[in-house]
Amino acid sequence: MTDQLIWARQALTPGGWQSDVLVTVSTGGHIRAVTPGAAPAGKRVGVLLPAPANLHSHAFQRAMAGLTERRGPDAGNSGPADSFWTWRRLMYRFLDQLTPNDVEAITAFVQMEMLEAGFGASVEFHYLHHQADGAPYGDLGEMCARVAAAAGISGIGLTLLPVLYQQGGCDGRALGPGQIRFGNDVGRFARLHDAAARSVSTLPDDCRLGVAPHSLRAVSPAGLAAAAALGDGPIHMHLAEQCAEVEEVEQAYGLRPTEWLLENAAVDARWCLIHCTQMVPHETEALAATQAVAGLCPITESSLGDGIFDGKRYLEAGGRIGIGSDSNIRISLSDELRTLEYSQRLRDRSRVVLAGTDASTGRRIYEAAAHGGALAAGRDAGAIRTGALADLTALDSTDVNMIGRRGDTALDSYIFAGDDRLVSDVWSAGRHLVSNGRHRSHDQIEQAYRQTITRLKDVT
Repeated sequence: MTDQLIWARQALTPGGWQSDVLVTVSTGGHIRAVTPGAAPAGKRVGVLLPAPANLHSHAFQRAMAGLTERRGPDAGNSGPADSFWTWRRLMYRFLDQLTPNDVEAITAFVQMEMLEAGFGASVEFHYLHHQADGAPYGDLGEMCARVAAAAGISGIGLTLLPVLYQQGGCDGRALGPGQIRFGNDVGRFARLHDAAARSVSTLPDDCRLGVAPHSLRAVSPAGLAAAAALGDGPIHMHLAEQCAEVEEVEQAYGLRPTEWLLENAAVDARWCLIHCTQMVPHETEALAATQAVAGLCPITESSLGDGIFDGKRYLEAGGRIGIGSDSNIRISLSDELRTLEYSQRLRDRSRVVLAGTDASTGRRIYEAAAHGGALAAGRDAGAIRTGALADLTALDSTDVNMIGRRGDTALDSYIFAGDDRLVSDVWSAGRHLVSNGRHRSHDQIEQAYRQTITRLKDVT
């Protein structure tokens, strides 16, 4: 095999925008050289960007997109009583129907959509471990193996995060209906984590294993410590997403969730805290100082009414952010970034809130998402530089929204005027998976998903 050559009219590098850039990708999937001012050679693209990792996904929820837009049974007609908690009950009823085959087909479809949207890798926050009655499968890691098998089909760079879920709340109450498919004690979870490691080992070398203590509601303090001690990969956890969660943790532990976590865990750059939409200013600044990544999912946070992350304060304090698609109600990198900025504008009644002093809004949040996503995924990626994994996204510079646009203006035009149709090509660790906007196995993956949804439509 020989090196791949990718030539771009303009490329976003750590040193800024460069013209006529030739990127040489080794057979191992790393960038061997970045050469500006080069003659065209190999695959020719318009705008070349580092491809961010999608740092937070519950893949199976993609199959219920569009099914939860009616008021829940406890919601009144006159007030906004529907909430994350009523949505969650609907989700529990849905997941009871899912088989391992379903999970594999849905996950492969989600990963394909991520790639076609411009993401170069996926971090799967995976908690659907057992059968509908809570009994383990004969192979404790069956569902982890199905997530890995999906990555084998889609080709995406996978970071698999088996989730520890011990209890129904901070008081240690037993798991209820729906939740019992998630549950493990610390000992069984360690065995499940080992099984997940075996599944990841069947994938390309860029794939990773981490761990995810679900939340301060769902794990005990001892369980959190035990999960964090498993391996040396990324550690992800939901944090401060809902007002009711904040109240429950504060009542149980005497501190708000972020306060308690920072006092009781060695939070550092290995950690990714998901959502963080219910933090107050001193928590925002304290979390930023740890160099942990705040995992933001603006479309899902809008869908569930979670609240608005304090992005301006967090970035000004030196915090790191990344982007995920969480419930996968809509998988769109450009929409996630646009929603992130627009939510800040609506809250502050201002414009270009997240722009930097020397970078436009689009460039600042795109580069932050690429860097933070790579950290959260445990991937040496997130930039077009020698030695990095070749996670790359190309945009079609001939699109009507891109005519005459260069540098930061091209990136702003993609995020705020265009959409994912501008994504022409995507590479994950050098694997050229999307060409002309379409995944190389699109038809096969979509057909398996269609068959799954056709069966599920009678039980949703």
